[in-house]
Amino acid sequence: MIINRIYRLGSVVLGIWIALGSGVVQANQTFSLVYLQRAADPYYQPHRAYTGLKLRDRHRPVDGARVAIRDGRILGRALDIKFELVEETLEAQVDATAAVRTMLENNGVHVFLVDLPLDDMQRLATAFAGQNIILFNIRHSDDQLRGTGCSPAVFHTIPSDAMLMDTLAQFLVKKNWKKVLVLESENPDDRRLSTSFQRAARKFGLDITDIRPYVLGHDPRQRDQNNIGLLTSGSDYDVIFLTDTDGEFGRYLPYNSQRPRPIVGSEGLTPSAWHWTWERHGAPQLNQRFIKHAQRPMQAADYAAWAAVKSVLEAVTRTQSTDTATLREYLGSEQFVLDTYKGVPGSFRSWNQQLRQSILLYRHNAVIARAPIDGFLHQTNNLDTLGSDRPESTCEF
Repeated sequence: MIINRIYRLGSVVLGIWIALGSGVVQANQTFSLVYLQRAADPYYQPHRAYTGLKLRDRHRPVDGARVAIRDGRILGRALDIKFELVEETLEAQVDATAAVRTMLENNGVHVFLVDLPLDDMQRLATAFAGQNIILFNIRHSDDQLRGTGCSPAVFHTIPSDAMLMDTLAQFLVKKNWKKVLVLESENPDDRRLSTSFQRAARKFGLDITDIRPYVLGHDPRQRDQNNIGLLTSGSDYDVIFLTDTDGEFGRYLPYNSQRPRPIVGSEGLTPSAWHWTWERHGAPQLNQRFIKHAQRPMQAADYAAWAAVKSVLEAVTRTQSTDTATLREYLGSEQFVLDTYKGVPGSFRSWNQQLRQSILLYRHNAVIARAPIDGFLHQTNNLDTLGSDRPESTCEF
């Protein structure tokens, strides 16, 4: 941990020295990054069970960006440049593409952290594909945004579904829990994750013994879909994979399955970019700074926003420039390196601009493993065992 702190300090000092010696960054300059969100976004509305329990607790990740801006104050003073975060809230009737275009033309802002619904993100990716802009996707893990819907304007700091599901598959292979029972609902997000896990299972040689749909409720006519004992009987398996983005069904699955088996996915062991119990490589210090600022633990989306801002600060330091085209080129180059606080340096994949990063497997109060799991190797970068590697990518800029 001490070595990692020394490395980070040395990197910052070297970057400041280079930037100060170049004279490219203008004195007393303000460099703005825009955090883009929608008012009354349904994604952040609390989801409660019929008993009034709040099951889904999502927070806008702007706090991650704010912490990163605060972390960059020393660098900013050394460069005589002010890094500022502009928080822009769009009302429901406002077209996101038009709003971004106005900010580009009138305010000269070219870097955006996009916390908008998926359809907005897709339209922005298409509209600005050929323009001098940097859009950070800090919210959506949908593989389509890194595949057929990719854009040269978009960099992804939130992990893809493929990265998360490959993490689970690697862990199950390592544990030799190769027979998997899949439980999924009709929810489109649940179906998407289930499809991604099935792809990961084929990739790493897992055996899916059955795929069973479930429904909420106690209708006796649907006992085969709402009774956990029946859902988990009649099949031989080592582990249960569950998709349940709402959290209502999954909380009853542990200890109620027909067989005494571990549960992974939306319940039990879960993959994520970040968890507040990660205790290595400087993570406790980052977690403490975040809690002090936000009065809550850091979540994966917060981490994605933090990583987006830190990536820009790193690029400004190393290129000695605030020119958008220069920063974009550097972010996508082999020279760019981001300290992820997870022990392995991050970088953006040139074929789809997804941030390479370790993925944490956690339960509610502990990180159990970090992927890539030991033994899973790649010819150039072991992080590329997670998600779409270059030969698998359908992204074409």
